[in-house]
Amino acid sequence: MGSPTPPGRDRPATVIAPSILSADFAALGAAAAAMTAAGADALHVDAMDGHFVDNLTLGPPVVAALAAATSLPLDVHMMLSDPGAWVGRFAAAGAASLTFHLETCYADGGASYDAATPTRAMTDAELAAARSLCAKIRDAGVRVGVALRPATPVHDVAALVASGDVDMVLVMSVEPGFGGQSFMAGVLPKVAALRAAAAGGPGLAIQVDGGVSPDTVGAVATAGANCVVAGSAVFGAPDPPRVISILRAAVDDAASAAAAVPAAAVPTAVA
Repeated sequence: MGSPTPPGRDRPATVIAPSILSADFAALGAAAAAMTAAGADALHVDAMDGHFVDNLTLGPPVVAALAAATSLPLDVHMMLSDPGAWVGRFAAAGAASLTFHLETCYADGGASYDAATPTRAMTDAELAAARSLCAKIRDAGVRVGVALRPATPVHDVAALVASGDVDMVLVMSVEPGFGGQSFMAGVLPKVAALRAAAAGGPGLAIQVDGGVSPDTVGAVATAGANCVVAGSAVFGAPDPPRVISILRAAVDDAASAAAAVPAAAVPTAVA
């Protein structure tokens, strides 16, 4: 599954999704309205359970309140140790897409993840668990996303992409759990590898989240992302519409430039 790729681009339509994690939690409805007026395409909602990551944030009741307050699609990033248990509740609350972390499908639930060491390849049983979770999300009627922490390689998610199990891959450019972290450029080869692997097929949405700003979005866009999550760069800006416009222009320009490059010049290896 995927999204149509418009003519003259090498990727699906640009999606700028401000992260509600950086908004004023006492005025989330107003924040959603402000992002709509600023030209956002979606709202990114970070759901954290205090187990998979140390922070504890938003759950289905907040998603339901946001869904009642805005027409923007709600892109829910499930930083949850048992995402499958929450699929039905988030879908019923109004999520448009649900993204789970691939690491939660490891036998140990991702407990062995080490930010300094690339994650091992998944076993057949672990990959089957990931496919089952993808199917559960799709059966709930929402788009399927899979997230990778910075040290998680792309080879396993590439198999899910090839089989059409996912609509979007989220490449984290910070360690998940807290906003306001510095951008990790070392993850961008993963974005490039995924975009190259998706070339010629249904349009794969590739999202980058973490430290994305007008200063870093050019590299993100050049690597192949079409979905950009930005938190403090948007909500903390004196002129959020201008920031969203800059982010969108960077992705649109990169998509057009890459479409003009002969296919033979684009690398296809997935590491």
